[in-house]
Amino acid sequence: MTLPGARPVRAPRGTEISAKSWQTEAPLRMLMNNLDPEVAERPDDLVVYGGTGRAARSWEAYDAIVDTLRDLEEDETLLVQSGKPVGVFRTNVWAPRVLIANSNLVGDWATWPEFRKLEAEGLMMYGQMTAGSWIYIGTQGILQGTFETFAAIARKRFDGTLAGTITLTGGCGGMGGAQPLSVTLNDGACLIVDVDESHLQRRAGKRYLDEVTTDLDEALAKVQQAKDERRGLSVGLVGNAAEVFPEILRRHRAGEITIDIVTDQTSAHDPLSYLPIGYDVADRLARAEADPEGFTRDARAAMAAHVQAMVEFQDAGAEVFDYGNSIRDEARQGGYDRAFEFPGFVPAYIRPLFCEGLGPFRWAALSGDPEDIRVTDEALLELFPENAHLHRWIRAAQERVEFEGLPARICWLGYGDRAKAAVRFNELVAEGKISAPIVIGRDHLDSGSVASPYRETEAMADGSDAIADWPLLNALTAASSGATWVSLHHGGGVGIGRSIHSGQVSVADGTPLAAEKLQRLLTNDPGMGVIRHVDAGYKRAVDVAAERGVRVPMTPTIRNTDEAW
Repeated sequence: MTLPGARPVRAPRGTEISAKSWQTEAPLRMLMNNLDPEVAERPDDLVVYGGTGRAARSWEAYDAIVDTLRDLEEDETLLVQSGKPVGVFRTNVWAPRVLIANSNLVGDWATWPEFRKLEAEGLMMYGQMTAGSWIYIGTQGILQGTFETFAAIARKRFDGTLAGTITLTGGCGGMGGAQPLSVTLNDGACLIVDVDESHLQRRAGKRYLDEVTTDLDEALAKVQQAKDERRGLSVGLVGNAAEVFPEILRRHRAGEITIDIVTDQTSAHDPLSYLPIGYDVADRLARAEADPEGFTRDARAAMAAHVQAMVEFQDAGAEVFDYGNSIRDEARQGGYDRAFEFPGFVPAYIRPLFCEGLGPFRWAALSGDPEDIRVTDEALLELFPENAHLHRWIRAAQERVEFEGLPARICWLGYGDRAKAAVRFNELVAEGKISAPIVIGRDHLDSGSVASPYRETEAMADGSDAIADWPLLNALTAASSGATWVSLHHGGGVGIGRSIHSGQVSVADGTPLAAEKLQRLLTNDPGMGVIRHVDAGYKRAVDVAAERGVRVPMTPTIRNTDEAW
């Protein structure tokens, strides 16, 4: 059901602004960009991605946010509570122009039923990570992180390349849609299953996915041929992963095909966004609304079957991992007691990067001109000539990634390098080599911005998986360091009760003040990742802090010597 007041939204382009400065024009355009039909999954419902991740609570609230941003002064701050603008206060030019809090609930009340009750009463919305913080840039936003994950798998298990392998996965929405291209960029074959053909066709239309079929035999034949020929190919299959995975497992055991890697990125974090076996895609929203408890029970039963197949693929020799959607815990609640026998992707592949403050660095051209992104791409290559991995990624993105909404790019940079890149972007704006300011942000999935025991902070060396002080400190630090807007969310990609996470966004507008803010913000933000892992006892993080001058007041206790890495 479309929300009242729905209408098409597209961010303005060019150098003329409707707000009083670029520091407020930027959040205005990025909010609008989140709801661009090229970007959002269900823009009429204000849903950006992840099943229910909204940019604003209602169209009335959206209009009020837009009107307020256009009238906001350079020393004022707008407060947004779960998608609704609730106040404007006079602060100062270093303070954020917008502070956002989404779906945060007190511990004992942090459950899906309580959240849904409050949402139905119009009191809250689910912000996901970058939906409710206005820095989603389409499927590209998670693309390099996914690329990095599959590259790490290639190094760990397959001699540095996925050529000659098949990856089986599920979920081709706004987040999961990055998977097929990430596999093919690593030269592998990928079979991705989604219940909604429109998800697959949308990714194919933007070249994230090569082919779409409704026939399992055809899909398997195509990826097997690609595997035999050691070439990259991605095939999308319309189907329910809870049914398709067990059938492919049967064929794997029978020797008809060998699956090498298995994962999943369906919207399993919210059972109402996962299609139970026997349900029809067309009426799933109505059925979920009519009987949320029954739908949840049936969805969890389907997830149990889905995860059982994944575990048994691992038993049969495949590389299997959870890609951060909390499907293991949902399957456990659905009655499957082996759900946690395969690891999450962060402890398995990504944590060594987090120890260096490495993580997602994304930016968008407020001008709408793709040439501005080309200029920033080339600037990065000039700044980091020795980083062959970065060069490979930027060149691949230039060739293979189509823009959705405002032109944007993402790459992974670490402590020191993020600030260096941001300051250079600001110089390019000041020099007129970029036609309008650049917005710089990141995913909330970063090295020091989240507490999520089923994903980013799973299996921490000191057992501190569930300590949520870190994202709170991260948000406070960003707000103190010159961010243009800061967000603090609950739930993200794993669901209510399972994570707390924060985000920050800044604007390179070419001014000396922006340069000073960017230097501090983008030093301190990845620095949070370094100190978080120092505190947990990771030797690599301790070494990075010592090498790069990150001050840590107490001598850490080493609990992880990195030998497994």
